[in-house]
Amino acid sequence: MKIASFNINGVKARLPRLLEWLDEFSPDVACLQEIKSVDDNFPRLEIEEKGWHVETHGQKSFNGVALISKHPIEDIRRGLPALDGGEETEDEQARYIEATIKGVRVASIYLPNGNPQPGPKFEYKLQWMDRLIAHAERLLEKEMPIVLAGDYNVIPFDEDCHNPAAWVDDALTQPESRARLKSLWHLGYLDALRQVKPKGEAYTFWDYQRGAWQKDHGIRIDHLLLSPQAADILRDCQVDRAPRGKEKASDHTPIWVDLDVALD
Repeated sequence: MKIASFNINGVKARLPRLLEWLDEFSPDVACLQEIKSVDDNFPRLEIEEKGWHVETHGQKSFNGVALISKHPIEDIRRGLPALDGGEETEDEQARYIEATIKGVRVASIYLPNGNPQPGPKFEYKLQWMDRLIAHAERLLEKEMPIVLAGDYNVIPFDEDCHNPAAWVDDALTQPESRARLKSLWHLGYLDALRQVKPKGEAYTFWDYQRGAWQKDHGIRIDHLLLSPQAADILRDCQVDRAPRGKEKASDHTPIWVDLDVALD
């Protein structure tokens, strides 16, 4: 089972690239972020007519996440619950969708950027991450394969960016942001890519400015975190750089994981 995470940076603007990638790479599940579309305006028909199942959690012009699957999407959750596990908080930003697909619990996550920091946007990022950590811990009680996929807007280590000095004041590298990502690891979730490629460059984002793509001046902020049950059936995890080199591409590129899951 191939599960990919792709910050599409506007589904309407990138629809030809998205349809092309779905045809060519053909993942079993695609977790999209930053769709920038309300649910009613998402190009569902163009995708469904190719045989895909589609579920979205969107908002106008900003944010938004989606799940696209070859297989039925069941037991869907839209939005994170409150910190204590109660009803969903009043979060106007659409950043989280979760469902079960072929016995695997899959989440598409668009974590807040947090800039400028310090300030209210950074505080929102940290509070959102606290809710994610609490929910991720409760998910482990299911004792099933879980994939927390998405744009985390966190650069885990200095080696995960081309020029660490340029990011020293950015919300993506602050100790508080990194510590919360590590809290997910400490719960038992594994960084899938680093299980396959422990060291070295593996960028998933290149800014549109200053020729970042052409110079390979990137950062790694898109991650696939696996529960122990998912890590046990990990076959491979790679970054698919090809979509970033296309015309009118997203500034992110997909990252994917292959799990040993029976699909018949």
